[in-house]
Amino acid sequence: MPTAASATCYHCGLPIPDGVDLPVDIRGARRAMCCAGCQAVAQAIVENGLEGYYTSRDALPESPREAVPAVLEQFVLFDHADFQKGFVRELGACEREASLMLEGITCAACVWLNERHVGQLPGVTGVSVNYATRRARVRWDAQRIKLSDILAAIAAIGYRAYPYDASRHEELARKERRDALWRVWVAGFGMMQVMMYAVPAYIAGDGDMSPEAEHLLRWASLFLTFPVVFYSAAPFFRGAWRDLRFFRVGMDVPVALGVGVSFAASVWATLTRGGNVYFDSVAMFVFFLLGGRYLEMSARQKAVSVTEALTRLLPAFCQRLPDFPGSLRTEQVMVAELKAGDAVLVRPGETIPADGRVLDGKSDVNESLLTGESRPVSRAVGDSLTGGAVNMESPLVMRVEHTGEETRLSAIVRLMERAAAEKPGIVRMADRVARWFVAGLLVVAALTAAGWYWADPARALWITVSVLVVTCPCALALATPISLTVAAGALAKAGLLVTRGHAVETLARANCFVFDKTGTLTRGDMRLLEIAAPGGDPQATLALAVALEQASEHPLATALRRALGETAVPRVENVVAEAGKGLEGLVDGQRLRIGSPDYVAALGGVSAATPWPESGDTVVALGNETDILAFFRLGDEIRPEATPLVRDLKASGCRVALMSGDAESVARRVAATLGIETARGAMSPREKRDAVAALQAEGWIVAMIGDGVNDAPVLAQAQISVAMGAGAQLARAQADLVLLSDNLERLRQGIGCCRFTLRVIRQNLGWSFAYNFLALPLAILGHVTPWAAGIGMSASSLLVVLNALRIQRKEV
Repeated sequence: MPTAASATCYHCGLPIPDGVDLPVDIRGARRAMCCAGCQAVAQAIVENGLEGYYTSRDALPESPREAVPAVLEQFVLFDHADFQKGFVRELGACEREASLMLEGITCAACVWLNERHVGQLPGVTGVSVNYATRRARVRWDAQRIKLSDILAAIAAIGYRAYPYDASRHEELARKERRDALWRVWVAGFGMMQVMMYAVPAYIAGDGDMSPEAEHLLRWASLFLTFPVVFYSAAPFFRGAWRDLRFFRVGMDVPVALGVGVSFAASVWATLTRGGNVYFDSVAMFVFFLLGGRYLEMSARQKAVSVTEALTRLLPAFCQRLPDFPGSLRTEQVMVAELKAGDAVLVRPGETIPADGRVLDGKSDVNESLLTGESRPVSRAVGDSLTGGAVNMESPLVMRVEHTGEETRLSAIVRLMERAAAEKPGIVRMADRVARWFVAGLLVVAALTAAGWYWADPARALWITVSVLVVTCPCALALATPISLTVAAGALAKAGLLVTRGHAVETLARANCFVFDKTGTLTRGDMRLLEIAAPGGDPQATLALAVALEQASEHPLATALRRALGETAVPRVENVVAEAGKGLEGLVDGQRLRIGSPDYVAALGGVSAATPWPESGDTVVALGNETDILAFFRLGDEIRPEATPLVRDLKASGCRVALMSGDAESVARRVAATLGIETARGAMSPREKRDAVAALQAEGWIVAMIGDGVNDAPVLAQAQISVAMGAGAQLARAQADLVLLSDNLERLRQGIGCCRFTLRVIRQNLGWSFAYNFLALPLAILGHVTPWAAGIGMSASSLLVVLNALRIQRKEV
């Protein structure tokens, strides 16, 4: 029961009803609440580290609405189911996943802090932050924790999280660039002015400058350096304080120490009129550090531009045809309002708003941002359309089939986000090394300060500052993640989608490539490969065959019609189908049969021997009542780009194998054509998986390339897997990379890009370690001034970013 002293609610100020006992411990004191609602809000305030709300408020709130801190009230909105539709996915009965943007990320240490802090919340099952994109992916159990609690926890450590939105992300990126540029400008202006006041002191001889004049110049330098330290360098201090609050050392700690100690010592020397001042050095290395960070931020935003471009492909509005086909009246609606079955008009130059099929019209469509193929593809009635592609020539009327998160574009973006959220082993190792390096650096700096204070106190301060700044391992922390981000963007632009974080590194190391046949090395559909027409015209016999097959929907009939093209065919009548054998009919008064060789030979009483008895392909015969007129060999055509791919893999020392569920003879024929020595046919999914496991046991790093549902187990078994974009959904979901365009040339180029990326990562890591181990002893010995340390640190980080951008410029 509450006492008389606590007759009013500590949270909202309203009277506490009799018999209500709902206490909350706030700053060690037991406070009474009037209802369960106030108790829940107060508990949320306490748990999210916002107790300062109670000490900073001037009076009790005048209304219940004011009883919630503004930041917490805003977070509670994110718990509404309707609000979460656009950025939260349901992974199970209770598990949810959200894509968020983070404000305030400045270095790899910020990423580590957010992942560590949020990951420790009860109910959070996974969290990953991508440094390059500033995007976070969070999974949680909705029964144990709410999204608002997660956002409040992020705010409690000094960052802000928002639901991911492409336009808002671009707005935040512009704001980040504008703020950074202002800080650079203030630091640069202050540096130039302070240098003007420092030069006379440097060049003046003994007695050339009076103590009063020198003191006046020091005060002028102090005032000019003040905004440089407390405005331009503020991000370094905020980051350092955030790290120290959680008992860890990040990249900002040594920089903040160096700037703060130098400025404090200079202020003390100015006030006491004794000792040396370092205002010029402080302003200079703040300017160089901020300049390097600004260039690195610009390069990073450019590196992720391909990924961000995909999220902005769909238009905001489209023209719906509510009365089609009765009327072509249009109404403008938001794309988010489209439903499956809606008819939409897409004019030339407009972007296709959703996945669907052409109802009316014929046009060329540009899918380059989705597949990497620069050539437009023709689309006519019945053909599929992909949301995000651009209609090039003529108006199209489409029937919507998939919208929102169900579209192919959304699936691509989700897979890319999954890849960006995962950290491969090489990145985790670099992060660990960087953290230990910073801790070691602080110890070395302390020993350096002690040693120089004993040897030469006048030089101890600026040498210690140089040690702190010059060896901050920003370049080491950037070396790997920025390279992988650039590579993922370059591959996506070329039509090879990275869906797992380790994919680029593992594909570069793979030395054994195993291919499925159907739909991978071959096109996956029946095509006419060869015609044998003894004593006749092959094209004329093909026209006769198509005349009989023109009404059939059989895959073989489709292949024959495709081969003939638009050529006119003779008139046919009295067509009769015999199940499992073929067709018989009258073509220009001549009785013909098409189908299996035995069925056709029986009409004329002749031999059914085919010209290709060992091919393993499907052979169809065409004959009349006296003879067989032609044999047609149909099969799955080998992709033309498969040959150079296999040739390049073998030339680089890789082992190449073919594993297929098709007949042994067919698999061996395709392998022989492509120059693949190891080929096995008639394999079940389990046998494929066991065969790959056997290769792995021998020490091979296996890359598996396939497209079917039956390939999913072996794709999961391989160290790295690639699925064809037109393949089964299960295969694409299981794979580490997805080849969007089904063009194996893109895979060949992608393998080269991944190998180049691995070389760039090694170069970046080698340069980072070499720079730090070279700069550290020079700084300890006093050969590096603070401003030169700022240049060195900034230049090392910038060099790493620029080297990574070479991946983007390399032809893929």
